[in-house]
Amino acid sequence: MNVVEPGSALVAAPGLQDPNFRRTVVLIIDHGALGTLGVVLNRPSDVAVRDVLPMWGPHATVPRALYVGGPLHQRAALCVAALPAGVDAERTEGMIKVRGPLALVDLDADPDLMAPHLRGLRVFAGYAGWVQGQLVCEINRGDWLVVPALPDDVLAGPDTDLWGRILRRQGMPLALLATYPADPVLN
Repeated sequence: MNVVEPGSALVAAPGLQDPNFRRTVVLIIDHGALGTLGVVLNRPSDVAVRDVLPMWGPHATVPRALYVGGPLHQRAALCVAALPAGVDAERTEGMIKVRGPLALVDLDADPDLMAPHLRGLRVFAGYAGWVQGQLVCEINRGDWLVVPALPDDVLAGPDTDLWGRILRRQGMPLALLATYPADPVLN
């Protein structure tokens, strides 16, 4: 795929050792002239959403944990939702369309009014960001694989090996990377 756009996923290459991104999957939320913004999908925290945003807690997808969206601005919260068929984020107040059935949800909106329009949601503390040209350099260096994201990737549970699952569904030869050991020394 190699084209970065909202709704695509960055899958960390097996050799990427940066502790902020090792074996992560980043959903791209925005990509434009000023840079790129995304959230790490597979880093749940030990903090419950209800402890930070009490009214949103019951609506968060199980395990209802706050996810670490990335190393930047970890006091900022972003909400990404998967929408059911028939709901259009562009026509629903309190939502910004990412791509297809994925949307950002305004956390200042009334969660009880938003909930019927959502199939599931995750709340992220912080985000990942790249200035213009930075992400392209990292992709060209081999740090990231760019692949299509699915709505269920956003809602995957903490026990899911999301990194491996996304790689396996890419077919050969990328699927082979899913077998790369977390610690190559133990191979």
